[in-house]
Order: sequence, then structure tokens, then C-alpha cells
Amino acid sequence: MTLPTFTGFGRADGSVGIRNHVLIMAVDECCEGIARAIADSIDSGIVVTNYNTCMYGGNEEMINTMIHTGVNPNVAGVLVLAMGCGSIDPELVASPIRASGRPAHSLVCVKQKGTRATINEGKVLAAQLQADADAAPRLERPISELVIGVKCGGSDTSSGIASNPSVGAAVDRLVDLGATAIAGELIELIGCEAILRRRAVSDAVADKLEQLIHEEEHRWHIEGAEVETMSIGNSVGGLTTLEEKSFGALNKTGSRPIQDVLRINHRIHEKPTTPGLYLSEATHLCGGAGMHFAALGAHLVLWTTGGAGFNNAIVPVIRVSGNAQLINDDIDVDASGIMRAEEGIDSVAERIVAKAVAVAQGEQTNIESIGYAYCTLYQKDQRLESLLRIKPGC
Repeated sequence: MTLPTFTGFGRADGSVGIRNHVLIMAVDECCEGIARAIADSIDSGIVVTNYNTCMYGGNEEMINTMIHTGVNPNVAGVLVLAMGCGSIDPELVASPIRASGRPAHSLVCVKQKGTRATINEGKVLAAQLQADADAAPRLERPISELVIGVKCGGSDTSSGIASNPSVGAAVDRLVDLGATAIAGELIELIGCEAILRRRAVSDAVADKLEQLIHEEEHRWHIEGAEVETMSIGNSVGGLTTLEEKSFGALNKTGSRPIQDVLRINHRIHEKPTTPGLYLSEATHLCGGAGMHFAALGAHLVLWTTGGAGFNNAIVPVIRVSGNAQLINDDIDVDASGIMRAEEGIDSVAERIVAKAVAVAQGEQTNIESIGYAYCTLYQKDQRLESLLRIKPGC
């Protein structure tokens, strides 16, 4: 069988991206305006800002996410900014990105003698990065080289019946073609541990997934705290329990063996080592999940929903919905025929695979070029981790 191919942008580390972005990263929020002024001066500029604190201690997970996002295949080059009065040296981010072979520069506002001077110098560096991006070689690659994130949100009754199982069937097809798929949001898999264990490639992976699901449940279900893990939209959409939601969400992972569960914490940032299906600690929070998938090396994301959707500027998001009442022109693949018994899961899965191939070949998703979405940098609070006695593996 001849595999579908895509023509992407070659990187020095051997990876090939389906998009050709230049990231302007602000390691502290005080540089946000500077970053946006610089990004607006080039065609491919995308801003990533740390809105947490400018202190390094406690933000190591966030810094790791920025670094690994900077080496995502869809990224051609990076400029890292800092105000200069905080603890995060921008070279902490720029240096490892540069080591991947990508051009990466850093600027410190106080050393540049102010905002205007930093913007002016930043525009010069950004123009150089844009020129490097424009010169990236175009390379043809088999679809088997794709890394695909898998996420749900705005889930309702139709999700577990239509969008989730059709994406799961598409994931099976893509994995069978040699691609890599990464599902996140372990909180959405509570109650599914026994099923997932049977799919794990080893007892060690099975034990790891059960442990990480338990830890995520422990973080979000704290006795005495009013923590909402099933949204109003889920309930209005007809979901009644977390277990019901979980078994619907499980469907989007397909049926193939689970190679590993990729950890994301302040010490470790695991990535796929071989093709196949992976689970991961990518958060269930939508904006943060987009950045987690970018940092895991995903080229694109398959997003299942009732009618909602999120965007990520770095990694294109393909939206799949089965709710005919809520489908609008944001939705890339209409799976509502399943709900009306007019189309089968396999048929929708084939359309999802075709859409993924088209997006890899350069076709934009329905709202890729419009609207706006923050590149949210989510991280687990190390103080809470300590109180919960969660100790990340080394």
C-alpha cells in the first residue's frame, strides 16, 4: 500500500513541520507588549507568554514546556524575551532550542536600555528568523511521520456516540499507517483503568497509567474543596456522571496498544520513542492542552466535541462534532450522521483521516486563520504536589 504523503518544512534536527512559525516567547508577562509589537512586524509571528511569575524556582515545568514547544516541528525559529529583573534567564529557553539546530535569539529589556530599543532590536532579529523560516527546505514525507494529539471538550451525549468513537477509529487507522497518536487528559479516564490496563504493552506501562490517573484524580478531587471537573455544558448536554463522561472519552483513544504514558512535570518531559498510541499528562484544560501537545511534538490535534472548540496558533486543531443542533462553520468534520443513523463510524473515520492528511498537506482548518487563542502555559503547582505527597519519577 502506498502511504499518503505531505510536503512540509525541513528542520535541522531531521523533523518536518506542517506549519512554519516563528515564536516570540516572553519569559515574564512584563514583556507581553514588547513580544506582540515584535510579532506583529513579521508574517509568521506567534507570541507565547509566561503569565505565572518571573521566578524560576517552581516554574521549571513551564520552562520545559516553552523549550519543548520551541523545538516542535511546526516551529522554524524562536526569539526569547525577558524584562531582566526576574529570575528566568531567557537563555534557559533559547539555548536548548538553539541546540536543536533552530535559530534562537534572546533579548533582555533592561540590557537593551528600554522598551523601544528592545522592540527595535527584536524586529531586526525577528526579520532574520522570518527569512530563515522562508528559506526552510520543502520535503515530502509519508503520513507515518505525523504526531497527532487527541483531545475532547464541550462533551455531550453525542460525543460518546459519534465524535469520540469516530476519532478513535481514525486514530486506529493512522496508527496502522505508522503514525503516532497522543491522547491526554487523564482525569477523563477515571473508571477506565481496567480496560486501559489490558491495552498496555507491559505491566510497567499498565502500572504507570493507573498511578498517573490516580494522581490526577487526587489533584482535582480534593476533600472540602468545590472543584468542578464536569462542566455545566457537559450536564446540559446530557452527561450525568463522571463515569459516563469517561467511557465516552475513552472511545477517542481507539483500540490499539498503549505504548507508554508520557509524563510532564518539573523534572521530566517524556516524548514518544516509537510510533503508536500513547497516553500523556497533557492537561484536560483546553488552552494548556494545546501547548502540552505542541511540547510533545504534535503536528496537529483531533478535537472531539458536542459543539465547542478551541484554537492553538502553533498546532492546527481539527474539530469533530456529532451534535447537529450546535454544529456551525467552526466544525471541520460533521459526524452528526451517526446520530441520525445515516452514516457509520467507519465512514466518518475515513473522512477524519482524509482531513488530517489535507491539513498536513497545508489546508487550513476552518478557523485556523481567524479568531485568537492564548498559548496557555499550564503547570502543576509544586507546593500542592508536595502537600498531596505526589513525587514525580526521575
